[in-house]
Amino acid sequence: MKIAVMGTGGVGGYFGGRLAQAGHDVSFIARGAHLAAIRQHGLTVDSGLGGFMVKPAKATPDPAEIGLVDIVLFCVKLYDTEGAGQLCRPLLGTDTAVVSLQNGIDSEERLMPILGRRHVCGGVAYIPAEIVAPGVVRQRGTLAKIDFGELDGVASARLQALLVACQQAGVAAEQCADIERRIWAKFVVLAPFAAACCLARQEAAPLLADPDTRRLLEDGVREAIAIARAKGIGLPDDSLQRSMRFFEGQPPGARASMLTDLERGNRLELEWLSGNIVRLGRELGVPTPVHEVACVALRPYAGGRAAGSQAA
Repeated sequence: MKIAVMGTGGVGGYFGGRLAQAGHDVSFIARGAHLAAIRQHGLTVDSGLGGFMVKPAKATPDPAEIGLVDIVLFCVKLYDTEGAGQLCRPLLGTDTAVVSLQNGIDSEERLMPILGRRHVCGGVAYIPAEIVAPGVVRQRGTLAKIDFGELDGVASARLQALLVACQQAGVAAEQCADIERRIWAKFVVLAPFAAACCLARQEAAPLLADPDTRRLLEDGVREAIAIARAKGIGLPDDSLQRSMRFFEGQPPGARASMLTDLERGNRLELEWLSGNIVRLGRELGVPTPVHEVACVALRPYAGGRAAGSQAA
């Protein structure tokens, strides 16, 4: 299978690396020092599930150099969605699937006008991973899974082929008929976690240990769940309890990636996480005070202060 990874950060580097290690034709789209290191030394993945190296690794800043592919794993930050979507056009054959593994709830909607509805598929990545040095990705713990599905819920041969490729690579994966619900199920966990970690400047363990910051996180999850239900998304009745158990089960050092971006002075995905909750809350008449505070308090940092991010 021929695969392009648009954005070789923690998510794209890990899953693309596993697929390349299994013998699939994987091209990594990256930039800057990260790209240079991958080209010179290969892509190193430090993982709780077993580290490995992809060397040589096919890496380029220009998707046009790759040609047509079967699958695009679309893994850029939310603020790069439209720009990276435009860059994907030379990769698209008649049946190419662009599988968004981004955070947020509106990536597919934003990509469809650029790439066409036929090419865009939904996806969810469950993995704590990040770039720790140019050419080096670290995945923490043992959680590393992707779900993906056609937006109409119908199983397809192209995503079945991706599923088989993932199985060959030892990647936990599922082609599912309810991808919208799964995107929202992750969102109601991720967006409040990002907000609480950044507001408190804390990782998961100390955030949960303090009663006040724990309550902040719980209230943020409640708001996100209320938005999902107002949108007609069928989340389980015990979604809050499931979310808190998920946080409690995180490995030492677990944190929201947005906290890492905040500390590094990189741009934040704030507008598409808490920002979308606030926007939808106003449209639907659902109060969202935790996420409103997050938007106001973090807005001065949302544009970043660093000259550039390591993540592609």
